[in-house]
Amino acid sequence: MKLVLLSGGSGKRLWPLSNDARSKQFLKVLENEKKEKVSMVQRVWGQLAASKLAESSYIATSSSQVEIMRSQVGKDVPIIEEPERRDTFAAISLAATYLYSHEGVRLNETVCVLPVDPYVDNHFFEVVRGLENVINLSNVDLALIGVTPTYPSSKYGYIIPSDNKPSNSNSYSEGYLTVSHFYEKPTEAMAELLISKNALWNCGVFAFKLSYVIHLLEVMGFPVEYKELCKQYSSLPKISFDYEVVEKAASVAVVSYEGYWKDLGTWNTLTEEMNSQQIGKGIISDDCENTHLINEIDIPVSVVGLSNVVVAVSPDGILVTDKSASPRIKDFINFNQGPMYEEREWGWIRILDDQSYNDGRCVITKRIGITKEKNISYRMHSSREEVWTIVKGEGEFIQNGNFMRVSAGNVLHIPMKTLHSIRALTPMEIIVVQTGIGQERNQLIELYQTWNEMAENCIKV
Repeated sequence: MKLVLLSGGSGKRLWPLSNDARSKQFLKVLENEKKEKVSMVQRVWGQLAASKLAESSYIATSSSQVEIMRSQVGKDVPIIEEPERRDTFAAISLAATYLYSHEGVRLNETVCVLPVDPYVDNHFFEVVRGLENVINLSNVDLALIGVTPTYPSSKYGYIIPSDNKPSNSNSYSEGYLTVSHFYEKPTEAMAELLISKNALWNCGVFAFKLSYVIHLLEVMGFPVEYKELCKQYSSLPKISFDYEVVEKAASVAVVSYEGYWKDLGTWNTLTEEMNSQQIGKGIISDDCENTHLINEIDIPVSVVGLSNVVVAVSPDGILVTDKSASPRIKDFINFNQGPMYEEREWGWIRILDDQSYNDGRCVITKRIGITKEKNISYRMHSSREEVWTIVKGEGEFIQNGNFMRVSAGNVLHIPMKTLHSIRALTPMEIIVVQTGIGQERNQLIELYQTWNEMAENCIKV
């Protein structure tokens, strides 16, 4: 069985910590067994490794998230890159063609797709493993996992099993039921009625034979080669896999999971799983109850006399919300700005200031951090010049093939169309002031990614 983890999200529901470059699965606010801060994707990948499923797993994500994904789970994790965000039907279709044409996976192989950010017990992944038997022993098109509800939630979709048990008694001993129909986000009263009919929460886990999705694409007239489908990716229907495939399938089975499961997609649910009420600089007064402060900037934040509240601060903005109202935040985020904080494979970038002036000039000031022994690519800007002030650490710098050692206090001028790179010998921080004409489109051109490539091809002897 091959596992595909879907990593998407627009970064709105956990604003301001999440943004278009760093959506919820990358926020390091949870803790592992060693009391280290980890993200949702790091936690899930660790659970897959513990269940011995990681070696057969892939992560499907958009091109904009590849770098942060590699920085968090490592370079060796196989990533299926999507040209753009286009909902789960397109993502799963592309992943299927990658497995088929790029990895040479057989058409009769079972593929299981699941979100990259479920907050579950380790036992959940044993249920995932069992889906392969359900697919192999039954005649269904798809096998799902349904979570046994703990309350009548109106936030989730429901899977309603049929009254009839599978005709094959041996298959029934595998613990699955056939699916009658689906109900999306009912009222609480309807949810109570559905639960009385043994309905389960839909947790977004699908298993199928690889041939099933490949055949669907062929019927729809799309290529089944990964590179070819990438070229036509924008033509794929922008719709969920549930609506386009699952609800139209001739036969669907469901396996129930009885255990801890939670969607950590909003501040009220995420803070329930945080072991600390406060992350970052600031103070929460003693009379605050059920209040959380998450602060990613260096300015202290004081929360006094407020209960059932989340205060979240990042370079992208400041949020103060009642926990019960926090799911509504996505309706109020419409700021015309790009991400102000990004994680990269080599470190991080924080935008300190972004200004445009009447004479057409634009000036962006950044603070970047480079991890020890990491480097940025060998690159040049077509329409921007930069001044770097090194404020921390030591490193090696290349500019148009000229090599030099640099350290805190050095100031480097990088004109437009000048190739350059830097590698950190110790952890480094640099203030970058980038200037140019706002109407001139700046193109970042990268030649080499690794320092060894640069040493072989760029450094003048």
